[in-house]
Amino acid sequence: MRHTEFWDRMDQALGPAYAKSWASMHVIAELGGKTAQEALDAGVSPKTVWRAVWAVLELPARER
Repeated sequence: MRHTEFWDRMDQALGPAYAKSWASMHVIAELGGKTAQEALDAGVSPKTVWRAVWAVLELPARER
């Protein structure tokens, strides 16, 4: 998964106005206590970050 696909999925899940804010404020234990944005900035793959976000948001399996 590329960063652009990650952000497209975030926009679909949370809306374009809220996705970036959520990604920079919501700490996810599965990402080592980092936000999605911090994890991406630290070099964690977008696919790994998306799976953690997917789990936290309890999104449907088809969006995994």
